[in-house]
Amino acid sequence: MPDPSAVAVFADLREEGGELDALVAALPGPDWARPTPADGWSIAHQIAHLHWTDRAALLALTDADGFARQAEEALKAPGTFVDDGAAQGARLDPAALLARWREGRRTLGAALAEASADARFPWYGPPMKAASMASARLMETWAHGQDVADALGVSRTPTARLRHVARIGVRARDYAYAVRGLPLPDGEFRVELGAPDGGAVWVYGPADASQRVTGPALDFCLLVTQRAHRADLGLTATGPDAARWLDIAQAFAGPAGSGRAPRGA
Repeated sequence: MPDPSAVAVFADLREEGGELDALVAALPGPDWARPTPADGWSIAHQIAHLHWTDRAALLALTDADGFARQAEEALKAPGTFVDDGAAQGARLDPAALLARWREGRRTLGAALAEASADARFPWYGPPMKAASMASARLMETWAHGQDVADALGVSRTPTARLRHVARIGVRARDYAYAVRGLPLPDGEFRVELGAPDGGAVWVYGPADASQRVTGPALDFCLLVTQRAHRADLGLTATGPDAARWLDIAQAFAGPAGSGRAPRGA
């Protein structure tokens, strides 16, 4: 019997992709060249990057040796391979790019659903189970979808799917320190996030932790995906280590990102 939690995240990933698809499906060709908040990236770059990463995830699920060869090539140009992949796809005709992204999402979704629930698959960071890989793909789809929404001047309604993004952001706390060569804080933090629908608070970490972060789940997700500056968000840190974390948090693997400048800066 499939793991219900895994089935749920697979469905959430489909829905997240579908929501972004609805933003770009009817865009006139010239609008695909609109700049997004990511320096040098147009809307086409954002969709091309998601397609490229979906293909990498599919390779990891179906051909470990092939993925290892691809990862080895990527490591030869760690500072440019992400931009290069996005640029290559962005040169496609928008209709062709959209069709490829859609087919890639469908194929990846099927592979995730068929994958062994207990198997671990290679990735650019630690190996992951299929459900965790789906969560990571959802996080990235949501984050790059935010870039597209910002470029179009669209305000998206946050959903309970943000729970996956928030969980990754909490779990990636120590990585954010390590990737910057900073000493890890002592002990766990308590994180309490207001759910988008106003329901029960999402909580992580021990209730008696002296250091904590509180605020809206949407704001926390914008922070850990580096889609907004801390100064523009309603997050509160208690304790110096928790406050430091809010300056460096990232939910994604790879080098420390530069993040967004404060509004009006």
